[in-house]
Amino acid sequence: MPVRQLTEYLDANRVRYMAHNHAPTFTAQETAEATHISGKEMAKPIIIEVDGKHLMVVTAACERIDFDSLSDALGGERVRLCHEDEFEDEFPFCETGSMPPFGNLYGMPVILSAYLSSQDSISFNAGSHTEIVQMDMIDYCTLTRPRVARFTILH
Repeated sequence: MPVRQLTEYLDANRVRYMAHNHAPTFTAQETAEATHISGKEMAKPIIIEVDGKHLMVVTAACERIDFDSLSDALGGERVRLCHEDEFEDEFPFCETGSMPPFGNLYGMPVILSAYLSSQDSISFNAGSHTEIVQMDMIDYCTLTRPRVARFTILH
């Protein structure tokens, strides 16, 4: 989903946001640093597999997943981290590793970290390694209807 399609989706849903360009970055923490955004609000979408289905887990750049806690949050299901080549076809218009945290638009349930959900706003890649979008967390949650759970450790 290139930034134009994403912003059209946000506009259609009457969501306020800001879009910014920046030098190319390849991790959520690098993006946070390059754009002077706190790692607390910079989203890091991660694709996992549970029972043969992909789910999108969204954490802050400053968090890492505790897979035992994530498994517990998902009812004891076996959780497997997916490699990018396993899901890149599900995000056809996004640069690899830059998908926005809207798994719901790609038929994937969204699991949001409780820590990130407690922030006032969320920032994220908009389908490329050079564009981000910032919006209010309440609007993000309204659009994605994520399951919020505690499954991360700050680092």
